[in-house]
Amino acid sequence: MSRIILEARDIRYRYPRGMEAIRGISFHVRRGEKIALVGPNGAGKSTILLMFNGMIRPDSGTILFDNVPISYDRASLRTLRKSVGFVLQNPDRQIISPTVYQDVAFGPTNLGFTDEEVKEAVEGALGRVGLSGFGRRPPHHLSGGEKKRVAIAGVLAMDPDVLVFDEPTSGLDPSGSEDIMELLDELNQQGKTVIISTHDIELAYPWADRAILLLNGRILQEDVPDVAFGNPELVRKARLSMPTVLELYLELGRRGFCLPERRPKTVLDMLNVIDRAFRNKPCYTQPGSITLFDIDSSHDTDIPGWCAAHPGVPVGAMGTRAKQRAADEKIWLDFTYGVIDKCILKALLGEHSLIIVTGSMVGRVHERVREFCRENQVEIQVSSLSKRHG
Repeated sequence: MSRIILEARDIRYRYPRGMEAIRGISFHVRRGEKIALVGPNGAGKSTILLMFNGMIRPDSGTILFDNVPISYDRASLRTLRKSVGFVLQNPDRQIISPTVYQDVAFGPTNLGFTDEEVKEAVEGALGRVGLSGFGRRPPHHLSGGEKKRVAIAGVLAMDPDVLVFDEPTSGLDPSGSEDIMELLDELNQQGKTVIISTHDIELAYPWADRAILLLNGRILQEDVPDVAFGNPELVRKARLSMPTVLELYLELGRRGFCLPERRPKTVLDMLNVIDRAFRNKPCYTQPGSITLFDIDSSHDTDIPGWCAAHPGVPVGAMGTRAKQRAADEKIWLDFTYGVIDKCILKALLGEHSLIIVTGSMVGRVHERVREFCRENQVEIQVSSLSKRHG
């Protein structure tokens, strides 16, 4: 098990002339985890996040980073903020420079990077968030989603171990929200610990490794998401609604159906529950296959040519740069979010699919498909599209 990287021990905080926002909270975050702090407005989510990189100091209790209590002198906070990057809910409050390049360069410059190191950090960060070539653009000319990505790039340029996001999808349309959540997945796959706050249970439920349900500055429940959100009374107490697939699962159980112990997180999981409840086979035909095109190892492959030779095969993309590659080559994407599960669903119908993927996401595809096949006694082949197939 990975070691604890952030920990809160009995922290309390009261805003000046205000109510007590945090009332004796304790929890920890392990390296490499995806954690969601979930609760209604005023639950204390943002206050806790601001404590993680020292912007707020608890009135009592202790915040630890890497098992060491946080110190609040200027030098210690400077070191902490290099390791714990914070992305504000409103990117307009975080973007302060006249060009994208200057804004992303702000952090590395203040950390004493050389000009060449700053340039490398900025270009690398912009590439990771899908904004290569945006350096000279004025931030006020960007869309809301692009501004979010600039704010994230500004944090990534300092290469922190932990990324903290306050309401990462606030103000974005559904497509923009999906893109940001997949970017957070991709960053986690690259080794970053990711912590978000949100009031959107539907968003947090399939994404998080662990969820912390908050109300009035206290923890109501902390566990894996299907447990944290699995008590209808607690969820209602927090003035939230249960995830739809979890609510359907519990309703089937109340009606006497024999259900798998593992609760569903996605549509694919829910279909598996229904198949078991009605004793259906998960696949009525020879399963289709999933082909992967890794843009980090197969640069010479002619993807449009492959798609033309396989008409009707749906195409998905995972990762910011994979989606950009598809856009550059004018490839229509059938799936841009929840790609693995959607391709598994196609395979169960006997259909084939292609996933354009970044190198950091390849392992995740194999892991998810193996997990599904093991649980359902089916065999779905996953193969790589190599250069010789181009």
